[in-house]
Amino acid sequence: MSRKLSEQPWIHPSAEVTQSTLGRWTEVSERTRISESSLGDYSYVMQDCSLWCTTVGKFSNIAASVRCNATNHPTWRPTLHHFTYRASDYWEDASHETEFFEWRRSNAVTIGHDTWLGHGSTVLPGVTVGDGAAVGSGAVVTKDVAPYTIVAGVPAKPLRERFDRTTADRFQALAWWDWDHARLRVALDDFRNLSAEEFLEKHGG
Repeated sequence: MSRKLSEQPWIHPSAEVTQSTLGRWTEVSERTRISESSLGDYSYVMQDCSLWCTTVGKFSNIAASVRCNATNHPTWRPTLHHFTYRASDYWEDASHETEFFEWRRSNAVTIGHDTWLGHGSTVLPGVTVGDGAAVGSGAVVTKDVAPYTIVAGVPAKPLRERFDRTTADRFQALAWWDWDHARLRVALDDFRNLSAEEFLEKHGG
């Protein structure tokens, strides 16, 4: 069922958003969990997603069951289990390991403007997905994704570029995602009907 969005973020009652910032015209769907993250204007997150320590740009399209910053476990320790860093959950005289959680936070994820993360994709800690990039369904992104590049697979690898590099650079220079709401409405038909080259020629990219 469609809903009327507004400058006030729309959050489904079953979603959980904590210690995070949501921009205007944003949407968070059912059972999604967002923590210590930011969601740029016009971006949306569909059902059953998990975002932690993630910065999402404007106009990002995040499909269902996406996970951003799937947390690392300590592979170098005698055990992988979280009792070593969540010790106070198990013993009254023990404390959580602050340094370990700060190490996790130091590997934040960045998702650029005008991006698309396909259904069930996973973005691992420390990865940046560039402006205009698209991630295929089910992909596991282990390395940075260049702007305006389409990646897929496990691990994710480049399939092709959305546009040639010169055109991609012109779109980034134009930065249409920073236009105000009224200007976006004026350009709506151009977004729908013009080619990338025609759009850039008309709008000064």
